[in-house]
Amino acid sequence: MGYTWGEAWPSDPKLNSAAIAMLVYFAYMVLRGSINEDQQGGRISAVYNIFAYPIMIALIYILSRMTDSLHPGNGGNPGFSTYDTDSRLLAVFYPAIIGWVLMSIWIMQLRLRIRKIQRRLNNFKLHGGL
Repeated sequence: MGYTWGEAWPSDPKLNSAAIAMLVYFAYMVLRGSINEDQQGGRISAVYNIFAYPIMIALIYILSRMTDSLHPGNGGNPGFSTYDTDSRLLAVFYPAIIGWVLMSIWIMQLRLRIRKIQRRLNNFKLHGGL
């Protein structure tokens, strides 16, 4: 981890709020994956998510804006401008975003294909198979 603000993990409200929100959603994924029965797992996860989503909104969008932050645009820290952003950074940043989006779409398509194959195999087994 880098030392952007002089220490590995500064006591910044935005960083801490984002970390807590991530932990809340990691707990959601663990909860969803730990229940084997699909219907029950879906119901319990949905109830958890009803409470987790407002908590995430409060942590990321409300509480972090009520205090000063080390991030640009808060607490007298100037926002990004043409003087802050180097064109070499943008030449790497935008293709990286496009790459992550394309990779996410590819992974989603792979998961959909796997589910389709699993359904076909289950139907094949149910109807007598070989």
